[in-house]
Amino acid sequence: MIDLRSDTVTRPSRAMLEEMMVAPVGDDVYGDDPTVNELQRYAAGLAGKDAALFLPTGTQANLVALLSHCERGEEYIVGQGAHNYLYEAGGAAVLGSIQPQPIDAAADGTLPLDKVAAKIKADDIHFARTKLLSIENTHNGKVLPRDYLRQAWEFTRERKLGLHVDGARIFNAVVEYGCELKEIAQYCDSFTICLSKGLGTPVGSLLVGSHDYIKRATRWRKMTGGGMRQAGILAAAGLYALKNNVARLQDDHDNAAWLAEQLREIGADVMRHDTNMLFVRVGDAQAAALGAYMRERDVLINASPVVRLVTHLDVSREQLSDVVSHWKAFLAQ
Repeated sequence: MIDLRSDTVTRPSRAMLEEMMVAPVGDDVYGDDPTVNELQRYAAGLAGKDAALFLPTGTQANLVALLSHCERGEEYIVGQGAHNYLYEAGGAAVLGSIQPQPIDAAADGTLPLDKVAAKIKADDIHFARTKLLSIENTHNGKVLPRDYLRQAWEFTRERKLGLHVDGARIFNAVVEYGCELKEIAQYCDSFTICLSKGLGTPVGSLLVGSHDYIKRATRWRKMTGGGMRQAGILAAAGLYALKNNVARLQDDHDNAAWLAEQLREIGADVMRHDTNMLFVRVGDAQAAALGAYMRERDVLINASPVVRLVTHLDVSREQLSDVVSHWKAFLAQ
């Protein structure tokens, strides 16, 4: 099966599984799991930050991040299409009584700072306190301009706001920039890393920040049900991923660019491609038919008027050639 629905469908490699099988473990709630501790130290070191925290999911990592920045009755400014506003079930509002203030992102995925400034609330009893700016990198596959990261950091310092980055695919951004993680992590107070997307682990995310911030986050992780016991089995996968699967993300980017070019050549309406994602306009009339046609040929896609295709470590260039052939045959019907 060729699965292009998301890079969340990746499966651990044999080498990763072997690392998981021999990982030394302990009770992580007590802080006794050596593999979890090593993963957290290693990630913090890559980022040039004080500390990191291992959590079961990216959704929980974002929730804990917001809970650790904001108190009840405070707000975060965020993009209309951001995961921690639109796609995470309203957790910050429901569970944390934290108000989101969404704004529209620009075409490049940034939140224009003049629009952010216009939404910062005055110190008035009528308003929620504006506490945090939350951005995504990458956003729908788009890598945020490095100058914008610096500008957003300086902007939040001037206005005494925190800056959180949903970095679910932050290593895709790092590979695209051609830099080290710490070069962009310096421009935020906290950020997340999803280990179970392009990095290929079966589960897990990291939240990275200062010592005091991660201390608060550890309490929130426990309260939200993320305290795990012998979690080193899972953390070992994360360590393997960070040490072995970052540079190879370039293969996914190259495959996405190649697939976009090939689909354009056969007449598909490829709207854009960025990092490991491409978006193809199919239209309402053909969406369901294309999805069924591909499934019959062992290709999984999210059938919709605009199809998002995501390349990852479990899809080879040869398999993508098969996808192009099937798409061409569908268009020829």
